Amino acid sequence: MAKRDYYEVLGVNRNASEAEIKKAYRRLAVKYHPDKNPGNKEAEETFKEVSEAYAVLVDNQKRATYDQFGHAGMDGRGGGGFSSGGFGGSPFEDIFGDIFGDIFSGGGSSRRGRGQRGDDLRYNLEVTFEEAAFGTEKSVKIPRHHSCEACGGSGAKAGTSPTTCSTCNGMGQVRYQQGFFQMTRPCPDCGGSGTQIQDPCPECRGTGRVKAKRNLSLKIPAGVETGTRLKLSGEGESGVHGGPAGDLYVVITVAEHPIFKRDGRSVICEIPISFVQAALGCELEVPTLDGKVKLKVPSGTQSGKVLKLAGKGISDIHGYRRGDQLVVLRVETPTQLTGRQKELLEEFAREGGEEVNPMGKGFFEKVKEMFD
Repeated sequence: MAKRDYYEVLGVNRNASEAEIKKAYRRLAVKYHPDKNPGNKEAEETFKEVSEAYAVLVDNQKRATYDQFGHAGMDGRGGGGFSSGGFGGSPFEDIFGDIFGDIFSGGGSSRRGRGQRGDDLRYNLEVTFEEAAFGTEKSVKIPRHHSCEACGGSGAKAGTSPTTCSTCNGMGQVRYQQGFFQMTRPCPDCGGSGTQIQDPCPECRGTGRVKAKRNLSLKIPAGVETGTRLKLSGEGESGVHGGPAGDLYVVITVAEHPIFKRDGRSVICEIPISFVQAALGCELEVPTLDGKVKLKVPSGTQSGKVLKLAGKGISDIHGYRRGDQLVVLRVETPTQLTGRQKELLEEFAREGGEEVNPMGKGFFEKVKEMFD
């Protein structure tokens, strides 16, 4: 399914100011935030879509690129590509930390403490027309952070342990007064983790995570098309302080085919035939995704006539039956005629009289009626 326009996602016009974009994002983020809609997958996907749109439109450089090239400028199409944080995580917590801290945590312990979810990742994958039609399996290498084995993800050097933060007493957040309201924000000394590391792990430098490439085998189902998004749960960035891993989103781009085009489940193929073949009828060998098949062309075929090969199209991604192949016949008019060929055609025209081109005759009769 194609992506929605980012301006449409946020509900703002293309000339919206930065303040209007931020206001629209605040409203939608509060409405669809996962903490406010637990277990609601639709709300979660909408929140990710809204966050992705905001990340582009609030950045002047990214917004200019998007305005000029659309989603193609953001996707890096044309082969394998990788980006982080495009579908979620916590890129906006610095802006809305105060608001979300009270709304969603209820004044309790910080969401960021001890169990911060890893960021979602995105991988752009290009497949051939045939691979998209029949499905395939691809091996890819995904660069991502995973839990440090040396320290077990604690961030502390082997043999030591993190200590409770004395500033927030392990809560991960501190309270402060703002007017009549009591607000909370992540602890400035421990960054919201609730702990401090006195002796950092030399392998991960105290972060609890190291970066490495992970080999994955991706099963691409039959029927995918450009823009199809496959979700691999738990294959994103590893969580912080024992938090769950994010998800990996594989976004498909289907390469163009030199012969075939696609329209839904239908495969379209244009075949050139000669004037003689069209007039007398013939039998052609037509290429399909399954190999060549014989196709009977009736006599008197006009250019643009469409013949159907049932079941030679593309399967639905949900496993429904295959579509059809539509063969569009294009009659080629000869351009280099010998003298004898011209004589034969002139004789043919004289023999046929007005019936030589019945479709043309009908057209000129209508023109005559208009002006008489």
